Amino acid sequence: MIRGHFGESVGLGMAGTEKVEIRTLKVGRYCTVDDNAYKILRISKSKPGKHGSAKARLELEDIFSGQKKSHVGTVTDKITVPIIEKGSATITHIQGSEVHAMDAKTYEMMVLPLDDGLSLESGKEIMWMEALGRYKIIRDH
Repeated sequence: MIRGHFGESVGLGMAGTEKVEIRTLKVGRYCTVDDNAYKILRISKSKPGKHGSAKARLELEDIFSGQKKSHVGTVTDKITVPIIEKGSATITHIQGSEVHAMDAKTYEMMVLPLDDGLSLESGKEIMWMEALGRYKIIRDH
């Protein structure tokens, strides 16, 4: 069974997410904006004025592309948080821009995108993460 593929849309929509108030978010955690998963780099909150509620500004980085973005909302606004799955796998082979690996826990075959900057070869262990139906190699052992 193939579990994932670079850029593949698996039709989940916003499945694999949950909604939380912005005030509960912390730096280093993840959130979803415009159907993309982001890591929270910085949070700044402003005190409420005479009218209105406190605002929060989130500085974000896309976990797949590295693109930076900011999001502003009230601290009581709901934002979606992706359910992130992480695991380890053994590389079976590399074909073009794809890494074929076997999950260490379930023994299922996976197809992951090949990222630059990683020294990968067959038989090596890797760590992977999945969010919103997309996969990424987060480090080589």
